[in-house]
Amino acid sequence: MTTCTTCPYCGVGCGVIASQDGTIKGDAQHPANFGRLCSKGSALGETIDLEGRLLAPMVGGIETGWDEATALVARKFSEAIRDHGPEAVAIYASGQLLTEDYYVANKLMKGFIGAANIDTNSRLCMASSVAGHKRAFGSDTVPGTYEDLEHADLIVLVGSNLAWCHPVLHQRIAAAKEARPEMRIVNVDPRRTATSQLADLHLSVAPDGDVALFNGLLAHLAASGRVDRAYVAAHVNGFDSALAAAYATDAVDSGLSADDLAIFYSMWAGTEKVVTVYSQGVNQSTCGTDKVNAILNCHLATGRIGRPGMGPFSVTGQPNAMGGREVGGLANMLANHLDIENAAHRDAAQAFWASPTMCEAPGLKAVDLFKACADGRIKALWVMSTNPAVSLPDAQGVADAIKNVPFTVVSDIMARTDTGDLADVLLPAAGWGEKSGTVTNSERRISRQRAFLPVPGQARPDWKIISDVAAAMGWGHAFAYDSPADVFREHAALSAAMRPFERDFDISGLAQLSDAEYDALAPVQWPVPEAGKGRARFFADGGFYHPDGKARMLPVTAPAPVASGQFHLNTGRNRDQWHTMTRTGKAPRLGTHLAEPYVEIHPGDADALGLGTAELCVLSDGKNRAILRSLPTDRVARGALFAPMHWTRQRATRGTINTVVQTGTDPISGQPALKFGRVRASRFEARWYGFLACEDAVAPTCEYCAVARTETGWQAELAGVSAAVDAEALLSQLVGALNGSVSLVSDAATGTQRIAHRVDGRLRALLFLSPEPVQLSRAHAIAAIGQDAPASAALAGRAAGAQPDPGPTVCACMSVGLNDLRRAVADGAASVEALGDCTGAGTNCGACKPELQGLLMPAEPPAVAAE
Repeated sequence: MTTCTTCPYCGVGCGVIASQDGTIKGDAQHPANFGRLCSKGSALGETIDLEGRLLAPMVGGIETGWDEATALVARKFSEAIRDHGPEAVAIYASGQLLTEDYYVANKLMKGFIGAANIDTNSRLCMASSVAGHKRAFGSDTVPGTYEDLEHADLIVLVGSNLAWCHPVLHQRIAAAKEARPEMRIVNVDPRRTATSQLADLHLSVAPDGDVALFNGLLAHLAASGRVDRAYVAAHVNGFDSALAAAYATDAVDSGLSADDLAIFYSMWAGTEKVVTVYSQGVNQSTCGTDKVNAILNCHLATGRIGRPGMGPFSVTGQPNAMGGREVGGLANMLANHLDIENAAHRDAAQAFWASPTMCEAPGLKAVDLFKACADGRIKALWVMSTNPAVSLPDAQGVADAIKNVPFTVVSDIMARTDTGDLADVLLPAAGWGEKSGTVTNSERRISRQRAFLPVPGQARPDWKIISDVAAAMGWGHAFAYDSPADVFREHAALSAAMRPFERDFDISGLAQLSDAEYDALAPVQWPVPEAGKGRARFFADGGFYHPDGKARMLPVTAPAPVASGQFHLNTGRNRDQWHTMTRTGKAPRLGTHLAEPYVEIHPGDADALGLGTAELCVLSDGKNRAILRSLPTDRVARGALFAPMHWTRQRATRGTINTVVQTGTDPISGQPALKFGRVRASRFEARWYGFLACEDAVAPTCEYCAVARTETGWQAELAGVSAAVDAEALLSQLVGALNGSVSLVSDAATGTQRIAHRVDGRLRALLFLSPEPVQLSRAHAIAAIGQDAPASAALAGRAAGAQPDPGPTVCACMSVGLNDLRRAVADGAASVEALGDCTGAGTNCGACKPELQGLLMPAEPPAVAAE
């Protein structure tokens, strides 16, 4: 039996066909992906086991029942409200909640507790886009649809490594370009990424140089007569002031040469069908909202919006960031895209909910919320389905702030996370495959997530957990839902009740769905009005949501370039990992591509620091430090660094990169500037390096330790500063008592040690130590675990005889290694397609194709760590 559901990862919203046995494939009928899945989506079946799951409520580390846990949470929140007012409590939610969960949490906080202190990790993802949309359009409206990517003649990707972060959309664009080679693609990014290989032009913009770039474009459009004067006159306010600000901007502040600017401006001006796709490189900035409006200004000035193949397009990083926006899941929004500051909107929502109170002002946004935790203003905190002690900037400060809250609740699927370890109460939530509801993707398409697995232990869906707590606080009549369908119908009915305000979000046509119709709901793009038809696109003929029906162009000022004397730190994602790896970290093949925290650094900077490939680098903000594997590459500019954000304290001793990212935020959106940290870098003076392969889980120890799942158990990369290390004592520290037999080989001349631990004839652990970064076939060592091969063969660190060593993994979907690909190239494979025919690499999700292309171009080696 198979179930049609939706992927729980990024905002693309791919359809998935899932089976209870873990078989996963793409849904060829789903309009978001037409059967394509990325490496993460393809590996979903490897993440649904119960290892590490939270299966019962825990209070103070002791298992308890739901009645006791629910009563305690309700009592503590009620006491905090009674003694300190509703502003003393807060909810921090997640774009991984389903819309029904989000709706109930928002209703509880804003309409019954009576404060707006509910924010979400979506604040880290797309808040600047929301603010930019509202300033320009009067509402948080995404104008276009994925089909525009195929209709466009020019696609401009700004601050978006689409190939790694939204691989299915990247492959959709690649297929469109292959079908229409005349389509052109521009990639605007300080880094040269996997996405750059698809581009006809890569613009290595300076950090935060986007406003200068697009202000310069607006000035060029006006000077070259490309402004659509009729559209502007009929549908746009603020053109003159926006243009004046653009003329006052020096496009050189973008960091680009005059030649590159001229080429880009000519391409954009001379192509009517332009889609500008932007993501975190735009949003995660202290001027993120201005960046968004600089982009929107260019589309509004030319009328290139709302028609096939043209418009600005924000792609979200979270699976249900859009659904959260629809129900008012941000601290400065009401449900249905209504405004907290508008008394009529507040009154209407309160009347619909028949609630006893209503928030009257925006609440605390994410960064400020945890500052309020630190200074004692928040007395009770509820964190739902997210890990802020890792994902927020100043992650150690956030962890300390959570510790300072008198009462903290965490709802999660995992028994241990960095945030959950700080909680007074843990509540077991149902996970993907176990719960049912809806999500909305980046193109406003609502899709069903359906359960295909039994709910384990005492876990409950989030909407049910929240409703039970609300009932225990005395509001059971308003939260008496029996199913997610009940919640969805109320959500849709609220949409119908708010129609007099003429907002963009309207799903009133779904308010009367029966349970069976809800279960069978096909993917549908909103608006879905009660009468008539919805629309795929907005604003081709105006119809904006400001009171006069016109859009607003905003005068935006480019920030002055900053020379700090420190490194500029850019953070982001890996191709095969998701957020803090509580889910993707379970899938061994997703950890084989880049298995430990690393930092990309320009070879010139690495040389200046004395850093060789695979040595370790220390990054410091003056207060905290992170230790990462160095990856010298000219993909980053001199003075720039890039590090992924996935590693937690439970995965790496000092790999949590957000501990060294400061808390600067956009003053309008509240979104933190996770792309523009400033750090100092130095060489980690390791006296020894190690690699461990073993059967059992490893807790990170040593000065440097990064652990990852493997097909046979676990692996760990290690390093330390002690002058000497006892291999047997270290192995015992890492894996426990060495019962059984131990074989040790040491070489005094080279300073290397190799130790094997066997129990009942089976190899349980292998540890390799060296004064230099360990060189061996990691795949061979990992494969030996659990086998009864002689210790001597395992300790060789390489395959015996003619057995090939696959090398570091390049294609996670098909488990193809670098050495496999090099052999195929030596045998005559001269194209990405030929490599796929020979090895299977790139034939599933295609996210590794840029690296395959790089392998065929000696100047652009694939982005894999040294073996």
